Amino acid sequence: MQITINGRNIEAAEGSTILLTARREGIEIPTLCYLEGVNDIGSCRLCVVELGGSQELVPACNTRVKEGMVILTHSERVIAARRMVLNLLLSEHYGDCFSCEKNGDCELQKYCIEYGVETTEFTGARKEKNFKKRDAHPFLSYDPDRCIECQRCVKTCSHVTGRKAIGLGKTGMFSIIDAPFGEDWKETLCESCGNCAQACPTGALTVKRRKTYRAWEVQKVRTTCPHCATGCQMDLVVKNGKIVDAVGADGPSNHGLLCVKGRSGSFDFVDSPERIRYPLIKNRTTGEFERASWEEALSLTASKFTEIKNQYGGEALAGFACSRSANEDIYMLQKMVRTVFQSNNTDNCARV
Repeated sequence: MQITINGRNIEAAEGSTILLTARREGIEIPTLCYLEGVNDIGSCRLCVVELGGSQELVPACNTRVKEGMVILTHSERVIAARRMVLNLLLSEHYGDCFSCEKNGDCELQKYCIEYGVETTEFTGARKEKNFKKRDAHPFLSYDPDRCIECQRCVKTCSHVTGRKAIGLGKTGMFSIIDAPFGEDWKETLCESCGNCAQACPTGALTVKRRKTYRAWEVQKVRTTCPHCATGCQMDLVVKNGKIVDAVGADGPSNHGLLCVKGRSGSFDFVDSPERIRYPLIKNRTTGEFERASWEEALSLTASKFTEIKNQYGGEALAGFACSRSANEDIYMLQKMVRTVFQSNNTDNCARV
């Protein structure tokens, strides 16, 4: 179908939304509550656009395109509405950006800068309630003073991870995000995966590691999570040559998600003082392990395997693959056991 966006004639797919159609054409429409395929409730109203022939502004995230639509994404009326939305959000928002873990990486901050909203004209009623921070969880923290109730965390937890550990609650006239990071977090359904924190557009839900860095101090390196053979893609966050965090990337098997092991247990060993960084061979005289080259270590291992096979036969040997290994590596191990050891004693610890 044919529609018009900002004077451009565009071919739009039937059933698509204004937002997705605009993004496909490289036209940016700001959003805060929207997550593609996860959350399109249109609660933040930052994505409103103007339709020809309509007196009301409509949310682009959940309004379907229709034949002949005429859309303006950055008219004076639209820009004024977005500034008012940001103004109202700031009225309920704790505004000390310097102390916030998401400073420089906050979507609310980004759009306030883009639309020139530096302060708010209003005084929000929520600020008088003094909601308590939930910070007892070992990996995650929730600060209600920085929350904009976009519900991205709620929908991520329920629709994507399937846990439903985060809910939307009420306290008097206010809606609140019921994040399970208080003293009773062990009794909740939370798996500590941190996908809610990655979905949060502000500094309300954060991974505690973020306290050690800011967005402008780090670089991201794409890699594959080492914990199992699923192959989840993630970005290692590097500060001054040291890994300080891990963030889910949009890979074919995980689409931006990580489990608790991938996010909070996949890289600390890299700089651990207990990490074995090179081959060690025990000195029979002293009983101490001594550093060796890879050639020495592999030659010794191969000779010992050969001795055992020649003396006791191949059935005296076995090969067990680690569940962290890729399927290709596991296949090569069993192939070596069957053809070189001439043994069928091979198995895999297929538990993460």
